[in-house]
Amino acid sequence: MIKKKDKTSEHLQTIPGIGKSMAEDLKALGIYKVSDLVQKNPQDMYDELCRQRKTKMDRCVLYVFRCAVYYAENDQHDPELLKWWNWKNSN
Repeated sequence: MIKKKDKTSEHLQTIPGIGKSMAEDLKALGIYKVSDLVQKNPQDMYDELCRQRKTKMDRCVLYVFRCAVYYAENDQHDPELLKWWNWKNSN
């Protein structure tokens, strides 16, 4: 297990797998900081983003959302679970 590098940082891009584009997607969902992800449902987030964009988003977006919620809800992290591709099946 590893701890968050900077527990005080609320910047979305501190989340593994979240770059500028994905941070903008999260903001479109009303998520502006890491703590906004606590108790969010990744599937609901994905479905809403698809609705907003009026297209079916790549499923990897869902996997990144799963990883992001895991990151936000835990102070210590399994390094393997900080890799979005390990969230293909819900953990």
